[in-house]
Amino acid sequence: MSVLSASIQKQVEDQLVKGQLVAADKLAAAKQKATSSNTPLFLQLVNDKLIDNEHLTKTIALVTKVPYVNLNNTIVDQKTLELLSHDIAERYMAVPLGEMQNRLVVAMLDADNVQAVDFLSNKIGRPLKVYTASEEGIRNVLLQYPSSLSKGVTESLEHQAEQNDQPGEDPKDTSKVKNIKTIVQDSPISKALSTILEYAAKNRASDIHIEPLEKELKIRARIDGVLREIMKLPKTTEPPLVSRIKILSNLKIDEHRIPQDGQFTIHVDDKDIDLRIAISPVVWGEQVVIRLLDKSGTSFKLEDMGYTGRALRTIRDGVKNPNGMVLTSGPTGSGKSTSLYALIQEIKNESINIVTLEDPVEYKMDGINQIQVNADVGLTFAAGLRSILRQDPNVVMVGEIRDPETANLAVQAALTGHLVFSTLHTNSAAGILPRLLDMDIEPFLIASTVRVVIGQRLVRKIAVPEPYQSDKIETAAINKYIGHLLPEKESDIAAVAEDLGYKTLPLRGQTAYTLYKGKDAPDAPGGYKGRIGLYEVFEVKENIQDLIMKRATAGEIQKAAQTNGMITMQQDGYLKALAGKTSLAEVNRVAADDVA
Repeated sequence: MSVLSASIQKQVEDQLVKGQLVAADKLAAAKQKATSSNTPLFLQLVNDKLIDNEHLTKTIALVTKVPYVNLNNTIVDQKTLELLSHDIAERYMAVPLGEMQNRLVVAMLDADNVQAVDFLSNKIGRPLKVYTASEEGIRNVLLQYPSSLSKGVTESLEHQAEQNDQPGEDPKDTSKVKNIKTIVQDSPISKALSTILEYAAKNRASDIHIEPLEKELKIRARIDGVLREIMKLPKTTEPPLVSRIKILSNLKIDEHRIPQDGQFTIHVDDKDIDLRIAISPVVWGEQVVIRLLDKSGTSFKLEDMGYTGRALRTIRDGVKNPNGMVLTSGPTGSGKSTSLYALIQEIKNESINIVTLEDPVEYKMDGINQIQVNADVGLTFAAGLRSILRQDPNVVMVGEIRDPETANLAVQAALTGHLVFSTLHTNSAAGILPRLLDMDIEPFLIASTVRVVIGQRLVRKIAVPEPYQSDKIETAAINKYIGHLLPEKESDIAAVAEDLGYKTLPLRGQTAYTLYKGKDAPDAPGGYKGRIGLYEVFEVKENIQDLIMKRATAGEIQKAAQTNGMITMQQDGYLKALAGKTSLAEVNRVAADDVA
């Protein structure tokens, strides 16, 4: 941070008090302490934890009228980082963030340093738009340089490998990683793994993929549903890194022939993040997939998750039933478990007993009796479900119906007066019913127990919407898929919008519609930040029950559900695109051709 003039410092002090960031008496005491210890006042305030560096930087930017950006949770595109080398970025504490008005946006610790700005502009060969940012924020971006991340990890792992290597032993023999159980938390391997995990956690990654190739180790992270390569490591780093993960997960480090599953917890930015580990043998070694479960930022409100209009009403009507089944479907990572937790949150109260059976217990909830499946001791979904039914539950949540035995027990539970929530892996909501038939459940049992089914996908949310007019292809798609859902005349807009869960909607049959794309920003690369659900929800009414009795296909059930008023996932996505919550490209990427 640059040295501020006396007048600017006084204005910053006044702003800190005015903004109630620091109390006047504590500021006065800090000034006395800073004078006696010959310490800069603002450093003293941070050291005494009277204010954090981020709020201080923002206040100084406000006074000096320099644009400010918080980079603590920002992900920068790798191509943008390539515009400024890591060495120069670190030397000047300046990082590139993206483009704005034909200028490159650069965040600097010392944005008032005119000479540094001129040098960077000449180095990049473009005019700059300069923001100020805190040291922590800039270092967060510096860590995202592939060279920085890979170099730190590689050096740590290779140092450990040198310690482990002994003359006359085969380096490929991973069963002889010496004293592997004595590796302590501050060892090079632990630091390397912590670097990878911390990077993923800070950048809101849902998964980390550690993938062995023939001559190297590739590491990718899934951020907002999209996999991105974050580094490549030498092949020699694979055995110690995988072994360290196995140790933390309480897995067998000398077992390389069969898949293994485990879990452990890390602490990042004052919050606990649960990690689910899946290790599988592949051609060139062992692949590790780590699922990150950050419970702090998850909302269990149906509206916050993207449920609107007819779908929301159908679900709320369904969970009012004292018995029956509410089932969700979708691929892995589509938010099915989160939907089940939201359903529990919707009905939870002191008058009912809710018991869950999960593998693993992803989110711990107060007032809910949650059971962790443990197949090693015989506690499977089926065995656990038998036990649960002897515990006088009102509501039972089964994490997943995987086999006919569990399906049959869940149906029996619904028949005997329990409300059952569960998930299945199918491509659509309508596919749930034929899937139960495939599990040898009698059609009349399905028809009489299943109340509501839900299909879902996740799409990236637009952070800062930028409106534009749809082209001919986009307009034709909107008219084709949701034209009949849109209001026909202006007098219908309010009623139709309320029915579908939106504030307003455009009239049907237009030659162009207002759509939105994401505005690229430092904290929203590509214009996206976070995810929202696309849903299709229908109640099993009499016409669908008749189809189940006839063992109808998923397509026939889908058409019947749409006749009853179901909004499909693609239609839900198009409506969300018109509302500026996501883009049409995202909807087509995730839920194209879902409309029958």
